[in-house]
Amino acid sequence: MTLFEEIILPNGLVAEIWDGSRLIAADTTTVVLVVKIPVVLKEEYFEDPAACRKTARVFGSPLVYEYRNERTFITVGEREALFNEFLANFKKDVLPYLSKDHFPKRFVLSKYQEMIKDPWKHPDRG
Repeated sequence: MTLFEEIILPNGLVAEIWDGSRLIAADTTTVVLVVKIPVVLKEEYFEDPAACRKTARVFGSPLVYEYRNERTFITVGEREALFNEFLANFKKDVLPYLSKDHFPKRFVLSKYQEMIKDPWKHPDRG
């Protein structure tokens, strides 16, 4: 993957835009847009400090929000236009929510809830 762009969000997070596109035949490609946003785990997001520590043990810190858009069997000549379309749609539809002040806390708490609801999928490494 190639780092395409970094966007500093109003809430202090940094969105890393990655181009994971790859050639699958001489004239055909898979177009992949990957956006990664590291979110630092803060104790202030939790009512119980033990919940923060457990979340850190299970997921590590920072937690990484990932958005992905992918399409296969695209002709090589259409790759750049489709990647730019994916990026424009992400910036228009998803980026405004990720830029909100409450996003980091809500994302971290959603990962905590995911861990509580499915402990077999997310074992405590502590």
